[in-house]
Formats: sequence, structure tokens, C-alpha cells
Amino acid sequence: MFECFRDGAGETLKRPDYLADFGRFYESDIPFLAKIERGQTFKEHGSTSWDAFAAGDWTGALRLIEAKRDPLAAYFQDCARRGLAFRRLRIVEFPVTPYLQWEMNSFRLRSELGEEIRVLDAREIADLEQDGPLPEIVALGNSVMYAVIYDEELKGAGARRFLDPEQIATTVAEFESLYRKGEEFSEFFEREIAPLGPPAVR
Repeated sequence: MFECFRDGAGETLKRPDYLADFGRFYESDIPFLAKIERGQTFKEHGSTSWDAFAAGDWTGALRLIEAKRDPLAAYFQDCARRGLAFRRLRIVEFPVTPYLQWEMNSFRLRSELGEEIRVLDAREIADLEQDGPLPEIVALGNSVMYAVIYDEELKGAGARRFLDPEQIATTVAEFESLYRKGEEFSEFFEREIAPLGPPAVR
């Protein structure tokens, strides 16, 4: 699966170019976003909630997530009116990392407001990762897809872009196959995340 992403294929875009290109998501002919997230820890500089989490202020991090409820609700309502759907598959290793615990609390809000999120145990895809972990993938309908690139500090650095319709169709079908295997987010969150105490941030 996802063979087209191997060996550095695709056109490399630096972060500003990737973000500009990603703007096509708001065009009317793109019906969905499909995303696979595989890494277990990242740095989200620019997120006030992540900054609080990284500083050890767990209560503040959760409060800042909740503070985004109204603008996020308006955003998802606008997307729903335009027929745009968000589908995310989050691959999880155990025990969950502090970053993942923070991210799952962010996803809880997004899930409540309309994002379709499922969670898949990394052990379920071990046979697909014999040559390395799955890439971080974003597909915007049938128009374009990206393999997200991170730098040595685990910050977003850009993406490799793919425009071939056949490759995109194959990848979306592979995404759907894994997505169906995933657990509904709310069930996973209540069982695995909600009982956890504040994470120990190093």
C-alpha cells in the first residue's frame, strides 16, 4: 500500500509553497480531505495550546483548546454547507506519548464539531511497515495529495506533491480500506485518553 510515496517520489514543496498550494482545498470542486497521521510526537509552534502543553501547563492547554470551540464550529459549519468532508485516520502506538495525549484532546473538540476521525492501533499495520512507517498523507479529493515532510526538530517543513489521478485514486481507496478498520474516535478517547492524568512533558 502507498507505494507511490516510497523513495522520495513527488514534487518537493517548501512549507510556504505547500501551504499556498493547500489553499486549493477551499475550491468548490474538492469534496473531501482524507488524512493519515502516523508520527507519535511533533512540535506545533504557533499553537497557543501546544505552547502551554510544552511548558507543562496542562490545565491551560485544555482551556486553550476549548477556547477555539466557536471559531472551529463556524468553520466546520461553513464546510458542511459547501459539501466538504474531513476524514482523519490517526495511527497510535502504546503507551500513548504526551504529545498524542494533547493532540487527542484537540481532536475531541474537532470530532464533536464535525470532523470524522478514527483511530487505528499501529500493531494493526505492522505488515505494511516492514520497509518503514507509513507516510503522513493528505489527499484533497481527487485533485492532489501530499506526503508531509518534517524537519529534524519535528516541525512541518513542507510536502511532496502528487497530481497523477490514478495515483490519487489508488491512495484514496487504500485510505478508505484502513479507515474502515479504525475505531470511532469517541470510543477510543473515552477508553484510552479520558482516564489519563496530566502528561509528563520533558
